[in-house]
Amino acid sequence: MKRILVLLMLSAVLMSSCVSKKKYREMEAQYIKADKNYKKFKQNYTECKVEKAQLQSQLEALRTNNASLQKALDKCISLNQQGNVNISKLLEEIRSSNEYIQMLIKENKKKDSLNQVLKEQLTKSIADVDANDKDLDIKVQKGVVFISLSDKMLFKSGSTKINKDADRVLAKIAQILNAHPDYEILIVGNTDNVPIHTQCIKDNWDLSALRATAIARRLQKNFGVDPKRMTAGGRGEWNPKVPNDTPENRSVNRRTEIILLPKLDQFMKLMNQAAK
Repeated sequence: MKRILVLLMLSAVLMSSCVSKKKYREMEAQYIKADKNYKKFKQNYTECKVEKAQLQSQLEALRTNNASLQKALDKCISLNQQGNVNISKLLEEIRSSNEYIQMLIKENKKKDSLNQVLKEQLTKSIADVDANDKDLDIKVQKGVVFISLSDKMLFKSGSTKINKDADRVLAKIAQILNAHPDYEILIVGNTDNVPIHTQCIKDNWDLSALRATAIARRLQKNFGVDPKRMTAGGRGEWNPKVPNDTPENRSVNRRTEIILLPKLDQFMKLMNQAAK
């Protein structure tokens, strides 16, 4: 419509000014070309606006993504710094643990050496006692010193009364015990599985406990062993060294054990050092 109006106005001007047809056609061609350029530029402008909007949207998305990446990077840096601190702390704990382990190894070797010396002293002390290996046995086992005495060396059958001859060996053992006050003393009675029941003794468990306490009292009253170091108890028939299937084996199982072990407070001191 706009083009028609322009042409009509142009025609009127030409007619009034007597413009030639050739000139008219040239001007019309120029107009058509200019109109095409206008439409083309208008379309390009519209496309540029759309492209600008798309680029703006992409820019916002990139900014958002960049912010997320920066946040993640900051977190990684923080975790890395924290990780370095944790690794340093772990290495320090490992170093401390290694030092403690070396200390324990050293203390254990020292304890084993002391136990071996104690065993040798006991063996020499009772060397003149008339007893065979089955009646009297001294050994170092699991970090402690075991002294095993058969019941026939100490008691009459089924009795808790200590034989007079037992004082000879108990005196020699007590002499070594008193010379090593850093050891606790555990006295444990053991029996075979032959049932026993008397007016004063209910069963083997009762018999083993009464025999252990009898030995503890004798060591205290007759030979001056500190009762605070001693613990006495019985295990009855429940801790046999060998099966109770022959008279000889049952004789082996009837025994009283005097066990020497490091004092509990020394052990707790080591444990407290480990916890620091």
